Amino acid sequence: MQIIRKNFTLKVFSLALAIVGWAYIRFASNPLVAARFDQQLSVPITTVNVPIGYAAHYTDTTASVTIAYKRGVPPVAPYAVKAVLDLTGRGAGVYNVPVELVAPDVAVQSLSPASVTLTLERIAERTLPVVMHYTGTQEPGIVVSRASLSPQSVSVNGTSGALSQVVEVRVDVPMPASPKSFDEMLRPRPVNAAGDEVDELQVAPDLVRVHVDFIAPQGSQ
Repeated sequence: MQIIRKNFTLKVFSLALAIVGWAYIRFASNPLVAARFDQQLSVPITTVNVPIGYAAHYTDTTASVTIAYKRGVPPVAPYAVKAVLDLTGRGAGVYNVPVELVAPDVAVQSLSPASVTLTLERIAERTLPVVMHYTGTQEPGIVVSRASLSPQSVSVNGTSGALSQVVEVRVDVPMPASPKSFDEMLRPRPVNAAGDEVDELQVAPDLVRVHVDFIAPQGSQ
């Protein structure tokens, strides 16, 4: 017992150091414990080197990336990883473009999607007249006396595919319940044959002045 009690604190400290040293040697060399951990990121997919005068359309807008990193190394910041579609040298058409990762020196475990199908279209412009479209119910005693637009035509800019759907550019003027003058700035809308607005088009100017005089016909009560 005297042998055990002698320098007891020093002996306990030495034993603790031995245990720590054994644990380090044991687990540092264990690939299941020391090697790598997976980090999953969701990053936006963007295009680079788009030819001048063209626009790209695709439905897959984000990529899921799994990165392996070592224990003790800080995880990769999401903004440091970019998923890009390189459109160098391409013209109008449909392509399946591989997703390229721009990232620090990391080990990429997986990437989904690996490629994206996109349509590359030429950007075009058309000048079209603005048409008045009266909405609502026309009351029996109300007619249009005078109507004017300023300007009378607008420039519509967008991809050739979207522009081909446009049948007219209209402004919607509500029919009043009683005689009145209508004088407002309205947004002209490019619409297709079904009357639905065609998206992804820019109209300039984006507002036109609409003046309409609604009156009761002579002799009406």
